[in-house]
Amino acid sequence: MAGSLQDQLLKSGLVTKKKAKQAEREQQKNAKVKRETGEFVDPAKEAAEKARLAKIEKDRKLNEERKAEADAKAIRAQIKQLIETNAINLDGAELDYNFVDGKKVKKIQVTQPLLDQLSRGIISIAKLGDRYSLLPNIVADKIAQRDGSYIVFRAETSATDTAVEDDPYADYQIPDDLMW
Repeated sequence: MAGSLQDQLLKSGLVTKKKAKQAEREQQKNAKVKRETGEFVDPAKEAAEKARLAKIEKDRKLNEERKAEADAKAIRAQIKQLIETNAINLDGAELDYNFVDGKKVKKIQVTQPLLDQLSRGIISIAKLGDRYSLLPNIVADKIAQRDGSYIVFRAETSATDTAVEDDPYADYQIPDDLMW
């Protein structure tokens, strides 16, 4: 089987004359471009380079998504740890405290000192799963910095909580046993 590879493929029937001439014209065209510009542009290499760049971009986006998911998971773990380690003990709680969670009114059992602290805004209520916990406001602030959706209730403290000097009812005390 002497001769060029093209002749051998034609004799064996693997290539038609039309395909052989088309390949020869492509070679001549590439040679002419190489002579004129000094560089050879191979369409296969160009397509491979585009595919490689597209894959790099896709991998970069996928890595960013995975990193964002890992960061979110780490933040959830931090919040869970903060709530579990700083939750106030509710042993001996006998008073009901009602608060709003979303569109529903929920109830938690508290002691009298905790009830006073809740109403003055010293402690807050956080939700982890379907369980509610009382937390000091310092911890609630840390949780709110990470994700505010975990803090369900925080009493509003304002300047009107302090006694006003011109209050005409300042001499009249509200009875302690008055429940609304």
